[in-house]
Amino acid sequence: MRSWSYSTICILFSVIQTSLAALYDHYEDLPTIDFDFIVIGGGTAGNVIANRLTEDSTVNVLVLESGPSNLHVLNSIVPFFAFSLEHTIYDWNFTTTAQSSLDGRIVPFPKGHILGGCSSINGMIYTRGSSSDFNRFAKVTGDEGWSWNNIQKYIRKNERWTAPADNHNTAGQFDPAVHGFNGINAVSLSGFSHSTDSRIIQTTSELPEEFPFNLDMNSGNPLGLGWIQLTIDDGKRSSSATSYLASKFIKRPNLHVLLHTRVTRLLETSNSTDIEKPLINTVEFADESKREPRITLAASKEVILSAGVVGTPRILLNSGIGDPQDLRELGINPIVSLPDVGKNLSDQVALINNWFVNSNNTLDNISTNATLRSELLEDWEKHKSGPLVSIASTHIAWSRLPSNSSIFDVIDDPASGENSPHYELGFEDGALGGPSGTGNFISIATIVVSPASRGTIKLHSSDPFDPPLIDPGYLTSEFDIFAMREAVQSARRFLAAPVWKDYVIGPAGGLANATTDDLLDKYIRQNAGSPAHPVGTAAMSAQNASFGVVDPDLQLKAVSGLRVVDASVMPFITAGHTQAPVYIIAERAADLIKEKWKIQ
Repeated sequence: MRSWSYSTICILFSVIQTSLAALYDHYEDLPTIDFDFIVIGGGTAGNVIANRLTEDSTVNVLVLESGPSNLHVLNSIVPFFAFSLEHTIYDWNFTTTAQSSLDGRIVPFPKGHILGGCSSINGMIYTRGSSSDFNRFAKVTGDEGWSWNNIQKYIRKNERWTAPADNHNTAGQFDPAVHGFNGINAVSLSGFSHSTDSRIIQTTSELPEEFPFNLDMNSGNPLGLGWIQLTIDDGKRSSSATSYLASKFIKRPNLHVLLHTRVTRLLETSNSTDIEKPLINTVEFADESKREPRITLAASKEVILSAGVVGTPRILLNSGIGDPQDLRELGINPIVSLPDVGKNLSDQVALINNWFVNSNNTLDNISTNATLRSELLEDWEKHKSGPLVSIASTHIAWSRLPSNSSIFDVIDDPASGENSPHYELGFEDGALGGPSGTGNFISIATIVVSPASRGTIKLHSSDPFDPPLIDPGYLTSEFDIFAMREAVQSARRFLAAPVWKDYVIGPAGGLANATTDDLLDKYIRQNAGSPAHPVGTAAMSAQNASFGVVDPDLQLKAVSGLRVVDASVMPFITAGHTQAPVYIIAERAADLIKEKWKIQ
């Protein structure tokens, strides 16, 4: 009898899974080359589009994904291990240009390089932003379909509210009236309680003016402090790959996903008859590792560009779509003049602040104790219980600067409205990724969620395999450094509440030395970085606007056959984590596409 090694069995299982799931590693394995739609990017938005279009069995869709499959990637599946995927093969491993307002530092710019995109590597936090955020989208685009009231049905189409892994009583932790229970992607409360939970909630009673309790931050009015909501399903990550490409969907004979595929350019179709609007529905691509040969495929209806805030402008620019002068300087022939491609890059800026605590019951122990970590992983594998079923955070606070803040004398308020926060406080039971050495900590991440700074994505060369030049312009607006300074001060006030008196010992790391505004600014500039929430590099604008990249229906301006659906179309960043808004945008985009092509 033939014996099989464990590794051989795993390989065979993977092959069987791939063949069943219509995931392909090589172009030659595709069963057809005739597609109605080609979706570039199997990320958060792209998988929504692929799922919704193939609900009609007569519609044939190909998804081109540069990364590998998400199947069996343990650190993507286990929620607590989420951030260990950065700086691996599952991350594009982008970095920014030297940031002048961060003391010239070059900082990491994480983006998912895996099926599911950023939804497979992010922190899984589910925040929609404020009602004002979407109403501003509607105002800027002249399309009421983007308003808060009108996107509610897309929230419900996406969201499948799910009980937390520990099945605890969730009464008083969220508002069922503002959630969907029959969607595709799971959303849940944390399935593990932390020792700090009761203290955090008690602070809302002790300091109610600054930190009022908010029953549900996803009601459209996020201000205040509430329980965190996460894209987790029974102790496992719920990504666009695990939900929208779940086995019951990916088995559709009209849905095909080609992995390890780098799209290099979009090409004008030679038989295009529209002189005013060139038809661009042909995709050039190559194997991610080989670069050659270059293969071309045309979509009979549309190409959907869902390559993300970096990938989308990168592909457009390499295709000759962008600022003609910039393109000519790189030796790229301009075919469509859209100067705003790659402009308007907007990312929030984040800072991790740590304090020593008088406790040995923090999640720091998981990071420092390999034996404990192994035991917890075994518990997760057997029972889907314990701290690994969630992340280190259970609460978030959202706040605004006082209306009489001096910064508003010189800079207009960048937030979308009075119910939109300027900054976020994210609480963690431990200094995960924080100061080295022994000890136990509490961490508060301060994030400027309505930044005024803007940046760019530009090409480094005409080689589509070259990493682009990513310049977010962090803290280049005086508003952002002012807001971050106030956020840190707010975090200090939070931990000064009476309930923390015997728990918090004092600040750790560089925060301990930030005793004046000047020293605080120095600390911020030396330690701030990206929370990985960028948007805006292919922004939508009104139908006849002379600026922007896509129309309100997300079709590329001055072009036919090409639509953009991802975070790059957001003209402004939503005041929160951007995963949920991308899902919402993609759900509406799917309906817009179906309406145009009369798809069921």
